[in-house]
Amino acid sequence: MRLGFKLIAEAYSPVEIVDQAVRAEEAGFDFVEVSDHFHPWVPEHEHSGFAFSMLAAAAARTSTIELATGVTCPFIRYHPAIVAQAAATTALLSGDRFTLGVGAGERLNEHVVGQGWPAVAQRHEMLREALEIIRLLWSGGYHSYDGKHLKLEDARVFDLPDTLPRIAVAAGGPAAARIAGELGDALFTTEPRKDLVTAYEQAGGDGRRYAEVPLAWAPTEDEAAESARRLFRFGITGWKVQAELPNPVNFAAATELVTADHLREEFGCGPDVARHVEIAKPFVEAGYDQLALINAGPDMDGFFDFFSKELGPALRKLSS
Repeated sequence: MRLGFKLIAEAYSPVEIVDQAVRAEEAGFDFVEVSDHFHPWVPEHEHSGFAFSMLAAAAARTSTIELATGVTCPFIRYHPAIVAQAAATTALLSGDRFTLGVGAGERLNEHVVGQGWPAVAQRHEMLREALEIIRLLWSGGYHSYDGKHLKLEDARVFDLPDTLPRIAVAAGGPAAARIAGELGDALFTTEPRKDLVTAYEQAGGDGRRYAEVPLAWAPTEDEAAESARRLFRFGITGWKVQAELPNPVNFAAATELVTADHLREEFGCGPDVARHVEIAKPFVEAGYDQLALINAGPDMDGFFDFFSKELGPALRKLSS
């Protein structure tokens, strides 16, 4: 099992995000993944830097840690040709340390270009077409594509790495997990659901299985839980809400009644290693081998020290 760190680009400035990637490498993480958003989730976040710029800067300041988007929607706000180019360039700049995480997106980020917000079935069709276009462009040479939703006209990505980036496809249900198995190289989820791993494998998937593990480190459990409520209360609304609301003010209204106690139920909160291992264990038991830790606590430097000295060794024992 490999351990990663979630760079929460909505809650920290681009400079802080790059600094955190450097600290994650120093603390012994195997990879980092950064959210690719146009808007933050809730008003308290106040940030939302451009993911590929932050990854390029992180690549220049690190040497071994792997980098990933967690995740990019490769249609509507972007055209898949642009994503193919951005991912190839990031792979080159990082020395082939880059994984392209993709998913069917959220209205929060995609509505901003005024192209509407399709139903989930159509978004899955668009995701399939986007992945086909990216693969086509990564094969070298000029290509065109005439799909039901997406088109490509006489395009070529000139700078391609010798080793193409891995594509990890995000899944909130079996349909998306099947897309990951058919067209991706890895699965990406946010819940410890065995059924998603099963659907992925039944569709032919045999690669890495990424999952985000929620925690909040602080010297006390109460401080950690309150920080998690402030920064990550949107995370307990579920994908049927998260995919559909358009702006931070809407998420503020939807989470008005969420309390710190609600977050305690979902997150490992505080300095107790055993509680964080308890939260991570179901992911391992469900078959996930790439755990990206989310720290919704108030002290990032304290968290990195906690991980390097206590949490990281405990989690690696869990995997064995």
